[in-house]
Amino acid sequence: MSAIQFIQGMDEEAIPEVRLTRSRSGNQGTATLIFENPKALGQDVTQEITGMYLIDEEGQITSREVKARFVNGEPKFLEGYHVMKSLEEWERFMRFMERYAKEYGLEFNKA
Repeated sequence: MSAIQFIQGMDEEAIPEVRLTRSRSGNQGTATLIFENPKALGQDVTQEITGMYLIDEEGQITSREVKARFVNGEPKFLEGYHVMKSLEEWERFMRFMERYAKEYGLEFNKA
């Protein structure tokens, strides 16, 4: 089972749009996960967002790079950024995404 959390212990229900960039060498990359109307920004949520946690059977990938985007003064989007500085980190992230995509019915579209 895989999950994405912004507040530890609370799985995010919104399914993200995922954007990937990768260096020419393939050793580095960035993943941007964009969540529209995420549960973590709900009015009934009182806990603080402390990061983005990608959790699966291998463990947890943690990123502290999370930003909220507002529309008409209301929080509408959460954007989580995960920077991968090695081929191993890239491969680990891709394994997580394969599991997550399979569970939630996501598909890959090349730009």
